[in-house]
This record gives sequence, C-alpha cells and structure tokens, in this order.
Amino acid sequence: VQLQASGGGSVQAGDSLRLSCAASGRTFSIYAMAWFRQAPGKEREIVARITLSGGITYYADSVKGRFTISRDNAKNTVYLQMNSLKPEDTAVYYCAASMYNSLRVAAFSSWGQGTQVTVSS
Repeated sequence: VQLQASGGGSVQAGDSLRLSCAASGRTFSIYAMAWFRQAPGKEREIVARITLSGGITYYADSVKGRFTISRDNAKNTVYLQMNSLKPEDTAVYYCAASMYNSLRVAAFSSWGQGTQVTVSS
C-alpha cells in the first residue's frame, strides 16, 4: 500500500486545515487508516483512526471535539479536518494504514510522507 498525504501548512491559532491521504496499491488489505503526528523532541502519537469498513473512529483526547477523521472509500482517501487549531498542534502529520485492529504505531505498516502543520499564536 502506498500513501500520499497532502494539505499541511502554516496557520494562526483558531484556524482550520484539512489533510488528505490517498491510498493506492493493495488497498483491499487495509483494516484501518490513521493520522499520527510527531513534534520535535517528542514521540510519534496517534491523533485519529478510522476503520474503512464500519467507519469506526478513535480520537486522542487532545483533539476530541476539534478534529474529525473521515473516509471516502470510493476514492481510497482519508481526511483529517482540523478545526480550532492550537500552537500545541504544531507537528509533522503522517497518515498510516494498518491491517490490524490496533492503535499501536507498530501495527501500521504503510506510512505516507509527513506533512508539516504549524500553528502560530
């Protein structure tokens, strides 16, 4: 599976951004797709995940109520709508795909290139 992410940028606090991640290749093998982020000096953390079949979602507590993950199965694309952005959301965001029902980084075998999101106060 190959993943192509897009949509990062530099915004002010309170603004919105939408990230997109298009999957290609053996997409039938994907159970779930997720967005992770990694800030300088910090570990990579999961932000949100969605199962491709049932659309079941998971959100990290830090983004609940502000971020929305969605998918368009016809386009093999997953989106992350980020509203009310905060400076602490600044990070490189990665999309990832997994064949497993797990939130662990190690369960995700396919990764897109990172896209930078910078939120200034």
